Amino acid sequence: MGGVKIVVTGASGLIGTALVTRLHASGHEVVRLVRRPPRAGDEVRWDPERGTVDLDGLAGVDGAVHLAGAGVGDHRWTDDYKRQIRDSRVLGTRTLVEALTKLDPLPRVLVSGSAVGYYGSRGDEVLTETSGAGEGFLAEVVHAWEAEAVPAAQAGIRVAYARTGLVMSPTGGAFGRLLPLLKLGVAGPLGNGRQWWPWITLEDETAALEFLLDKDVEGPVNLSAPNPQRQGELTKTLGRAFRRPALLPAPAIALRAVLGEFAADVLASQRMLPKALLDAGFSFRHPDLDSAAEWLRAQS
Repeated sequence: MGGVKIVVTGASGLIGTALVTRLHASGHEVVRLVRRPPRAGDEVRWDPERGTVDLDGLAGVDGAVHLAGAGVGDHRWTDDYKRQIRDSRVLGTRTLVEALTKLDPLPRVLVSGSAVGYYGSRGDEVLTETSGAGEGFLAEVVHAWEAEAVPAAQAGIRVAYARTGLVMSPTGGAFGRLLPLLKLGVAGPLGNGRQWWPWITLEDETAALEFLLDKDVEGPVNLSAPNPQRQGELTKTLGRAFRRPALLPAPAIALRAVLGEFAADVLASQRMLPKALLDAGFSFRHPDLDSAAEWLRAQS
């Protein structure tokens, strides 16, 4: 793309922080939307709950990456927190899209955050971007989340929905919680361990997001490595990389006691494949679990 101006929401999160670093390294100017008063020259204030954005700060924006949203696994799923999970995504997307469509000229592209939760739990079924929506709370949230970006496409902005799987990082997300247990030798299969986990390293995640800003790809795009693994095998592979046993199981009943309703999504099976990314020519740095596990160990 050359050096262009990109606005990023959720820039302080796990993916957003790494993405901003990557975009800067590629020569792009990054504008970070923040909910507090700006404290740096690259920050612009927005308030998703009130539907407001400082439009002057978005002048000249060529693209946007929308990652903001309350953490799905950060708290137990009370009715209030489930509402926060949904509203943070729906209202945030609505607010950003309304702002982008008011700009003249229009931004060229919006990469709008989405998630593997769209598909629900599907057993051994192979899931590509043409697979239908699943059932459950997260599937409903993702469906509503993606729908809020449709007006951007209708206005003439290319929109790609980044349906992200489980991001592999030593510093956050599901793997950031799993690794300390693994290093202590007390990690193992969750439930029966046979559920498919669609994983992707943080390095490939941010590379894919940058790729979607540049390439002519639109619609849903699965962001996961081309080799999903069953959860039990994934944990064993990580255990070998860290030279620790990964045998102690966490029964489903125990997970439900600790996590409540969220346990159903931890135990979900999603054999997701990144067909749209591969068809567009994206090359994974860590396409298989062995190389990803070694990368994760090196980063830890």
